[in-house]
Amino acid sequence: MICVVLVSAPAGAPARELARELVERRHAACVSVIPGVHSVYRWQGKVEEAAEDLLVIKTHRSAIERLEAVTLELHPYDVPEFIVLDIDQGLPPYLQWVADQVLGESE
Repeated sequence: MICVVLVSAPAGAPARELARELVERRHAACVSVIPGVHSVYRWQGKVEEAAEDLLVIKTHRSAIERLEAVTLELHPYDVPEFIVLDIDQGLPPYLQWVADQVLGESE
């Protein structure tokens, strides 16, 4: 099953570096970096604001544990956003491409 994982990260280089690393390590087939996210959240009893980029990560369900582990290893936040959404339907050749890239079945 193909999944989309949402991860927010500090804007700019940190987000792009994380995205590249996830694809290079084959934890994701593709990561779309959406810039210009302004997040408002409560952290340690205070309301905070941050400029972030949103990573939209396309991967295979079997890679979620290693994707999460690498995200926690490389992400600068103590508790990064990591939300997994299963894809029920999509263009079959695209979904197959995602699976092949993550599972290493084709180049």
